[in-house]
Amino acid sequence: MAYFRITAYHPKEDICGIFDSNGLYEKLWQFSSYLIGRGFEVLEVSSEDKFLEGTIPKVELDNEHHILRACNSGKPEITTHKHNGVSYHAVKIANKIYIPDKTKLA
Repeated sequence: MAYFRITAYHPKEDICGIFDSNGLYEKLWQFSSYLIGRGFEVLEVSSEDKFLEGTIPKVELDNEHHILRACNSGKPEITTHKHNGVSYHAVKIANKIYIPDKTKLA
């Protein structure tokens, strides 16, 4: 099992969230499919080797639950975030921020 992080938007409810899964799925597409099946649009997908935590540290192993890390009304804010002196493309929801792809510089 693997660690995944997804940013998603639910247009009908006009809410967004950052969701983590640590041990529940083997493949990232399985996690994405779960959220899409519940009406979400998947905006960012990351495995643990691709994202940087920002202000959202990883969660402990949990092979039974999806972990909602941040939520807010509307769509997530696309912004920049500095990590070790480098500016990256980042996602912000409420006061939580992370870098979904450490290869995308701002």
